[in-house]
Formats: sequence, C-alpha cells, structure tokens
Amino acid sequence: MATGEAMFINGQSTVSVTRRSYQVVIAATRDMGLGMDMKLPWDLPTDSQFFHDVTTRTTDPTKRNATIMGRKSWESTPLEIRPLPGRLNIVLTKSSCHDIATDENVLVCSSMESALELLATESYSLSIEKVFVIGGGELLRNYMNAPSCDATHLTEIDISVPCDAFAPRVDTSLYHPWYSSFPIVENGIRYSFNTYVRRKDDIVRFGENKSAAGSDFKEYSFLPKMVFERHEEFGYLNLIQNIISSGDMNDNNTLTKFGCQMRFNLRKTFPLLTTKACLLLFTSLINFGVNATEEDGDHQHLYGLQWKHTDASQLSDVINKIKNNPHNQRIMLSACNPSALKLSVSPCQTFAEFYVANGELSCQIYQSSTEASIEIPFSIATYSLLTCIIAHVCDLVAGDFIYVVGQARINKARVKAIQKQLQISPKPFPILKINPEKKKMDNFEASDLELLGI
Repeated sequence: MATGEAMFINGQSTVSVTRRSYQVVIAATRDMGLGMDMKLPWDLPTDSQFFHDVTTRTTDPTKRNATIMGRKSWESTPLEIRPLPGRLNIVLTKSSCHDIATDENVLVCSSMESALELLATESYSLSIEKVFVIGGGELLRNYMNAPSCDATHLTEIDISVPCDAFAPRVDTSLYHPWYSSFPIVENGIRYSFNTYVRRKDDIVRFGENKSAAGSDFKEYSFLPKMVFERHEEFGYLNLIQNIISSGDMNDNNTLTKFGCQMRFNLRKTFPLLTTKACLLLFTSLINFGVNATEEDGDHQHLYGLQWKHTDASQLSDVINKIKNNPHNQRIMLSACNPSALKLSVSPCQTFAEFYVANGELSCQIYQSSTEASIEIPFSIATYSLLTCIIAHVCDLVAGDFIYVVGQARINKARVKAIQKQLQISPKPFPILKINPEKKKMDNFEASDLELLGI
C-alpha cells in the first residue's frame, strides 16, 4: 500500500511524494525490551518461526516482501541467515558502510523516508508485496506508531529481564487488537502473538442505539494472510459454512452438525461478532429474557432462577469458590433442574464451568441445541460478558471462553442470508471496559459497561 504526502516549501505545496506503508514485526518483554548487547535474552523457536512466516510468505508467488532494519539490527543478525533469505533486506545507515550491500538481496538507504519512497517506485511496487520494519530501537521509536504504519505484530513475552534496547508501547489510541493468540509456554517462558491494526475509535455504552454497520473500520486485507485468517470470528464463520455445506438434514428441513466447539480469547477483546449486526441484539443482554420473564427478571424456572434462587445460590457459590478456593474442580453453574422441566421449556445452555489459573478466569459452557445463525452469536456474547464480569468482581483477568454445542442447526430458509454473511470480512472485535468502582454482581447497570472500537 502506498500513500501520498505533499511537500511544502515556503508554505506552498509542491510535488506529492509517494511512500509505501509498512507493518512492524517485533518481540518484546513486559517493559518493551528488545534485547541486550545486540542479542535476544530468550530462546523461542516458535516465535522465530512466526517471524519467518509473517515476513516471508506472500499471496502472490511472483512477489516477495521487504524487511527494513537499522544497521545494528543488521549486524546483530546471525551470519548464517544474513541477509534474511527470501526477502529484500533494506538496511538504514548514514555511514558509508558500502560492504553491507554486497548481496543482490540487500539495499542500503540513508533514511526511512528514502526507503519507503524507493519501495513506492514502479519496479519495487510491482515486485514487493508487503513491507515490514523489524528494528532496532531507534527506528521503532520514530516509526512504530507513525501514520504510515498499518499494523504491529508484537510477540508479547511475559518476562522482565535486563535490556539495553527498547521499543515504544503500542499506542492504543491509534491501534486496536486484531488477533491475540492463546498463551504459549516455551522453554519456561510464557508469551503470546498479538496483532494491532490502525483504527478510528468509538465508544458505545450498553443500551445506546448504534448500528454496527456504521463502524469506521477499514478493510484489513493488507494484513498477512496467515494473520488475517487468525481472527477468531472465522471459527464461527467456518462452523456455519460447514453446517450449510455438509450438515445432516432432518425432518424439519433443518441442517444440523453434532459436537461443535469454538474458543475465544477474552484477554484483550470481546467476541461480539462483526459480520452481522449484533450490537443491538447484544445491548438487550441487560434485559435478557424480557418477553419470557417473571417480575423479578428471571426466565421462567430457567437460567437466572436456577442460578440465584435455588436453595443454594449457585452464582454466589461460584464467586465464593473463585475467590476463596480457586483450584476447586467443580466451579459450575447449572441451568438444568429436573424437577422444573415440566414447568418450562428445557434449557439449551445446560451448564457453565469456570477455571482459574495464572490470575485468569476461563469459562466453558455446554449448550445442548441451538440455532447457529441467530442464537450462537447471542450466546457467545452472553457468556463472555458473564465471564468478564465475574472475573472483574473476583479481581482476575478474563482468560478463555470455550463454547461447546451438541446440536448446531440452521433452517434451510436461512441459507441464502448466511451465504451473504460469509462474503463479509470480519472487523476487529471491540474492547470491553467495566466500571472499576463496581465490585458486586447485583449492582451492575448498563452504564457500567463500555464497548470501545465498535
């Protein structure tokens, strides 16, 4: 992607300078440390492979990518992989180090601007697919949050070790999480892969009437294909595609798949699906079951009633166990009460189980049967919100949400609408913010919850 920038001399606009945009790829510690004595203070083979794949792979086999680095980053690269194979290596230096550019895959430029201008020329724009900035510290401090930076791919390493080179933190007023991997532990070090994309931020409070179709997000096809496809909404899109393409047909003109699972990471974003207008549906969570409730707001003999008003309040028991006995193996909410089945419809969301580890709260629910195109997005949002609020109340961080469905079904009458939905590319999930002053489950109001970036 190229951008135009006008040059001004004595207040007058002159020619427009075209420069390539770029993405940043780095690994850093909690303190954004990059290394010590021009070496990495960690050994993470999976991260090395991720760096290689992101910066090397292209969608067009006739093209390659370019990596831009400072002179110190070039010199710190092991000789056996210098220059980085399969990529155009651009080294930024103002010194007369002519010995650097002795390989046809290496170019030397005096500045970032000159490198981006060169890559925007016809010969390179036709042969270079993506441009990646890979360090070092000075280059990142000047350009990591700059307007031409489309995205940052940051391996967040959960350690604090002495470093003498640092990157700036991702500016969350400019960038929004696109993808965050589940934590990986390698050689005793915990870390995760994260991609942040440039955004325009809006804030939505629960209950506000704003359509998701009005989002200010742009398309994200500029991301590497392997990163673009890691957006968690593709898990849901793949499920409904699988149902309509190979589901079992039953007597009710319904396609069904049995035994489905999806997994969502709640640490940075909130899984409110973006390929359909879920926002207005989601804001009704505050009035969940409004047309089938008793006066106290509990679904007839289901969910809230079983959670709160049985002889032993399950919800209170869950919170008590999480706070005081977090390693208990039976932290569960059950909506199934056999004595009440004759009094109401059988609950689809049978039970939820909670798990505490590493200061994080995770939740897995089992839903016996559900309509995949309408009910699943609502259920994902419902139990993700419940998990986030319980984690907040218990001074934990929300972790994983695992959604297991027995029978996921789609009526054939909805197939055309679903096929249209499958043509829509996902956008970044929003970020959920909870009022830090509220610490009791029964005290939450719609105004205590905010969605950022919707």
